[in-house]
Amino acid sequence: MSGESERAIIHVDMDAFYASVEQRDNPELRGKPVIVGGAGRRGVVAAASYEVREFGVHSAMPIVRARRLCPQAIIVPPRGGHYTAVSRQVFEIFNRFTPVVEPLSLDEAFLDVTGSRKLLGEARDIGAEIRRLIREELRLPASVGIAPNKFLAKLASDEAKPDGLLVVEANAVQSFLDPLPVRRMWGVGPKAGSRLAALGVHTIGDLRRTPADRLTAVLGSQGQHFLRLAQGGDFREVESARADKSVSHETTFDVDLNALRDCQTQLLRLGDDVGKRLRRKGIKGKTVFIKVRTTQFKTFNRQRSLGQPSASDQAIVEVAWDLMAAWWAEHGPADIRLLGVGVKGLVVEQEEELLEQSRGDRLDQLKDQVADRFSGAGLKPASLVRKKDRER
Repeated sequence: MSGESERAIIHVDMDAFYASVEQRDNPELRGKPVIVGGAGRRGVVAAASYEVREFGVHSAMPIVRARRLCPQAIIVPPRGGHYTAVSRQVFEIFNRFTPVVEPLSLDEAFLDVTGSRKLLGEARDIGAEIRRLIREELRLPASVGIAPNKFLAKLASDEAKPDGLLVVEANAVQSFLDPLPVRRMWGVGPKAGSRLAALGVHTIGDLRRTPADRLTAVLGSQGQHFLRLAQGGDFREVESARADKSVSHETTFDVDLNALRDCQTQLLRLGDDVGKRLRRKGIKGKTVFIKVRTTQFKTFNRQRSLGQPSASDQAIVEVAWDLMAAWWAEHGPADIRLLGVGVKGLVVEQEEELLEQSRGDRLDQLKDQVADRFSGAGLKPASLVRKKDRER
């Protein structure tokens, strides 16, 4: 990637981030199958070490199933605040090489190093140095993909896993893309994948060689988009100043919910999480929204504006409950597969607002401090405490 005008995009993905942090911090976990996640019946895998992935365990899998696949797995409760702190250290390394950094999550980002090459050398050298610094300073593994655009860089880092580096040169794009399964492309889910398979399209190369009109007939307007990606075309910029448009959290349930009271209990849990994330970012939201998905995979969205921007758990949950009650009156009773709560219309919390916190704000702040002090355990509404815990 030596052309002066050619873009140089790096995608960095921390390998099994949460699990790697736990293995780094606790030597007894190194080389062992580690799962980070909730240990309850409805808990899910937040991260799986590479040792446990050999048994078929992966993130977002129900803990119950993960235990069946790997009974000897060591389950570690997540430490959200700690991972956030480590993530800041990772991004501080990124910022040494370019100001054009687009975070995708705590453990993943795009970097545009096009303008850094005159000073720091070729993109391959920059990527290798980033990996070295993460390894030496933070004692963590990272995979790096380097290419002329974001789509290719992301695929390259996936191919480089675990703990590797891969460069896709502009003159080798098709030889890299063509053998890959078509479902590796962004946006090609099970439904689109099945339709493409019916056309005999199984690899990205198959898709690239398929006439555009046949793709459009099967996939509509997405057909042209997928064809452009199959040809290696992606003109999106790395958005370093991208602001959050919303903060949300959702859960898919192992056992469907079929009572409004159960839905409200889950909304309380989700709203609590959203409020905590807003406060950690120092932002508030103007509008609360909920997402409801039934077992028939019908998805509904409802929203309502707050009187004033807020990051209060109570304010978020009360609106979410009202929205859920109105939805239930219209569509219930129903079997609920997924619930989500979110806040949008985000604004930065002003300094004077911090000095005039309400009693509810101070309680939320105390809850956050207790949760951070005890790795996620701490104060919670009584309705979220299991009966047997209350009776102890």
